[in-house]
Amino acid sequence: MSQILIIEDEPRISAFVSKGLRSAGFQPAIAATGREGLSLAMTGDFELILLDVGLPDIDGFEVLKELRDGHNDVPVIMLTARTGLDDTLTGLSGGADDYLGKPFRFEELIARIRLRLRPAANGASPAAEPDHRLSSDGFTLDLRTRQAEVDGRSVDLSAREFALAEAFLRNPGQVLTREQLLSRVWGYDFDPGSNVVDVYVRYLRNKLGSQRIETVRGAGYRLV
Repeated sequence: MSQILIIEDEPRISAFVSKGLRSAGFQPAIAATGREGLSLAMTGDFELILLDVGLPDIDGFEVLKELRDGHNDVPVIMLTARTGLDDTLTGLSGGADDYLGKPFRFEELIARIRLRLRPAANGASPAAEPDHRLSSDGFTLDLRTRQAEVDGRSVDLSAREFALAEAFLRNPGQVLTREQLLSRVWGYDFDPGSNVVDVYVRYLRNKLGSQRIETVRGAGYRLV
């Protein structure tokens, strides 16, 4: 089980990310300051770091600089609201492996994490082509072209429908609660009382076939 360090000072976000990582099969740890995060990162216990920029002591760019100056090459994904071009270039040129802006879709974060972990996990070259197609029982999503197919026919999905379908395809046969789907598809800043999941499940059923997504009463939904 891969250990991931979250360096984030906002408890609501770190708790959301930690919970999602754990449900995806990772083992997360949280540091609320740059110095605490740097100290933990230097132990070598973590396979990947999620790093915020706006921290209360030293910022994420300084944490990254000290990591790389210390010859620590652990993969780092910067997860921040500072998404301007200058900040992005500063992070990437400073040694970050990826840069993802807030708010974010949790499925996209998981996909990026798995991509960064894949070379270490299976010995592949970092330049190796990642898997970009998800399939189950005649239903296929191409993550690169953002195209969907059902039994060989092309289906047009909106960006949110595609994200919801991706969440189901990454967890075939598993019951996903409305809360899980809200957090993974709509991000951490969601209204838990919203019925938006039910609305979009209905949209998907209309396009993919009503039998593909099953309602599990009192629990959530499952891709059959």
